[in-house]
Amino acid sequence: MSDPLAGAIALVTGASRGIGRATALRLAGAGAHVVAVGRTQGALEELDDAARAAGGTATLVPLDMRDYPGIYRLAASLNERYQRLDVLVGNAAVVGQRSPLNHVEPQNWDEVMAVNVTANWHLIRAMDPLLKRSTAGRAVFVTSGAATSARAYAGPYSVSKAALNALARTYADETTSTPVRVNLFNPGPTRTRMRALVMPGEDPMTLPTSEQVAEKIVDLCLPSFSETGKLYDYRAGKLLEFRPPA
Repeated sequence: MSDPLAGAIALVTGASRGIGRATALRLAGAGAHVVAVGRTQGALEELDDAARAAGGTATLVPLDMRDYPGIYRLAASLNERYQRLDVLVGNAAVVGQRSPLNHVEPQNWDEVMAVNVTANWHLIRAMDPLLKRSTAGRAVFVTSGAATSARAYAGPYSVSKAALNALARTYADETTSTPVRVNLFNPGPTRTRMRALVMPGEDPMTLPTSEQVAEKIVDLCLPSFSETGKLYDYRAGKLLEFRPPA
């Protein structure tokens, strides 16, 4: 089937750049109407142009993920217009301060937790009723190997991604008896601006592109993907159990 998400409504956060932008375009190419959330108006408009050029459609939502009331206003708008949400991709994230834990500024710590963790909880809280009205609601949260590697000088980011993993695990367990399927996606090192900022000496040409990674994210968004409570590791090329069986 050429458009496996024909007629679907797909919300992508952090859609202005990188993996989020590539995922939004892939979803649009699969037939979904994409609700693209990002902070940068100009970048969202460029995304819209690219989606239209490829025959897709998008609604642009300039929104800082720390604007939690804005998330609920968005949910109300989606409810009024579509009465459902078929796909949720929680991708927006910030790296935060790279320094020893005792040197991290409280304001920076709070920002990382606000965007990487708390915003995704608000997304779940706001969008869960809409996902449950879909015949095949799919939620994918973009995580990182930093959640388990816990390397020096990356404390805020590592802690936030570990918390995101627990958040997604909990949501997956709470929705097993519903049409909603919840999974995590670890892209690994990817050729993005964020990666270049963190690893400035790395050769980006040795890394997969955002477009390559996004193709696999979209696979987890399809109605035919029935797994839940799993982590897809892009580098490993497979689904992993991200918690031991009870």
